[in-house]
Amino acid sequence: MTSLNDTTLESNKYLKINFDGGELSSDAGLLLIKEFICKIGLDTLIEQYFQTDDKTIRIHKDKENLFQKIYQQLAGYFADNDSDELTLDPIFTSLLDKDSLASQPTMSRFFNRMDAVTHM
Repeated sequence: MTSLNDTTLESNKYLKINFDGGELSSDAGLLLIKEFICKIGLDTLIEQYFQTDDKTIRIHKDKENLFQKIYQQLAGYFADNDSDELTLDPIFTSLLDKDSLASQPTMSRFFNRMDAVTHM
């Protein structure tokens, strides 16, 4: 029988889960949600089928913004300006494998592009 200390995440081989009382975060449960998303293949489906007109060179790509919004919603960060508060959050940057998250204005532009696509 294995314990969480012996388990590495399929979604990120460099992360280990343990309960030794190290650095704490109230959002660490999102790592398990990411693992679940990876196990059921939702991340692969989004990568395959989420298509946007994202031809502009951007630091934060539309697919990354979508994943950011999904994780924010799952963690209870529903307000637009929560993106600014989470920009350097260690759990979120680890989830998205980025140095920093998209800011509120970047996320707003992302949603405006999605609105423009649906109204065409």
